Amino acid sequence: MTGERTIGVGLIGTGFMGKCHALAWNAVAPTLATGLRPRLVHLAEADNTLARQRAGEFGFARATGGWRDVVSDPEVDVVSITAPNPLHAEMALAAFSAGKHVWCEKPMATSRADARAMREAARASGRVAALGYNYIQNPAIREMERAIRAGAIGRVNHVRLEMDEDFMADEDAPFAFKNGAASGYGALDDFAVHPLSLVWRLVGPVEAVVADQTRPYPSREGRAVETHEIASALLRLRGGASGTLGVNRAAWGRKGRIALQIFGSRGTIGFDQERMNEFQIFQRDGEARLAGFRTVLAGPVHEPYGRFVPAPGHSLGFNDLKVIEAGEVLAAIEGREARIVDFETGLAIEETIHAMARSHAEGRWIGVGEEN
Repeated sequence: MTGERTIGVGLIGTGFMGKCHALAWNAVAPTLATGLRPRLVHLAEADNTLARQRAGEFGFARATGGWRDVVSDPEVDVVSITAPNPLHAEMALAAFSAGKHVWCEKPMATSRADARAMREAARASGRVAALGYNYIQNPAIREMERAIRAGAIGRVNHVRLEMDEDFMADEDAPFAFKNGAASGYGALDDFAVHPLSLVWRLVGPVEAVVADQTRPYPSREGRAVETHEIASALLRLRGGASGTLGVNRAAWGRKGRIALQIFGSRGTIGFDQERMNEFQIFQRDGEARLAGFRTVLAGPVHEPYGRFVPAPGHSLGFNDLKVIEAGEVLAAIEGREARIVDFETGLAIEETIHAMARSHAEGRWIGVGEEN
């Protein structure tokens, strides 16, 4: 296309989320008619052979077994970081130093100091710094946000947040990377960040927490499990609302469940990620004998659903949310208003997680961002 503007993309890591980013970069321009068209320039994996294989599969022009080659490539303008969590900080800092925009998967980092360093580097660089929280892009979540802002349920006074999966539910499963301390706290930074990103968007920041963590299986294959698969917390939100949070990576039968209930002075909104194309709302106004929850089914009226399919009931999926997120990252790069979790908000979410871990250790309420 004559005069079309392109942006060079680098990708580090090609696992589940790496492939998700690649699919999003390939689909975002034709789906959302973005002002910038991604050009897949350079891909990095753990070794050259795998990198070349993935580059061929995903459509990248070049491949490398060294991630620094991607960061230093002058044709790369934005770097997708989908490597293991402990590597996020080093990669993001290098990318900012090289003048690149960054789209990094959550969590920011496995330590509070690293997350803070990433935020400071993002500020100093002047580049776009986005985190991979694609659940906030869901058209159903967007409509919930619009309804809450419009006062559909009145003043929010309480929230309940849950995230459950069963990939660590089997007590006979072997020891895995996510059982080790190098991966982070466990369910808190692996899971809790997602419902927290939603409550940040829908209601507002968390100011203080008291939390507990448990290990349902203290050891695997004779090795001590160093992370916690289950965590619970009480929350105090800015503005006066209270909240509860429960996360569990060992919840038999649960598959990617993020459940929210938001209670207000005039009604309630509920959502479950296992039924991601709908939400429920109760409003106190109306005939008492017909009182009850209504189900709102996402459709083309809820942007950008209609960019994917022209009719309600056909449903969007996880990868579609990533395409929407890629479009928001491009909007931010172009200087337009964008719906992203930037490194400022991302650090606040990370500070909440670290406050929960500290609360568990000290057995008391901890203010978010409170220094030792």
